[in-house]
Amino acid sequence: MATEATPRINAHYLENFMNQTVRILGKVVSLRGETATIDANGAITVHLNRDSHLALNNAVEVVGKVQQDLSIRVFQATDFGTGIDFKAVDAVVDATHRYKEIFYESND
Repeated sequence: MATEATPRINAHYLENFMNQTVRILGKVVSLRGETATIDANGAITVHLNRDSHLALNNAVEVVGKVQQDLSIRVFQATDFGTGIDFKAVDAVVDATHRYKEIFYESND
């Protein structure tokens, strides 16, 4: 059974992945009910599901679908704590887009 690819992105790449499932690692900067804002090289609004348990100022990895307004509808959220080097995260994101053939299967 094939699984759907979840490209690793940050705020810079949101427009390129509209209506697609993506993976984002960012820092939780605000929580408001069922909505949060994460900083992933820019602010991203995420619409949480019932299983999402985020902590302010912690890193979180979100798997979700990019909406028309460039927010994310969360399918899964994993708390990564506070020891994340976000410059390294951004470097990995950039590398996965620069060298797509290494990280993702071709649809050719």
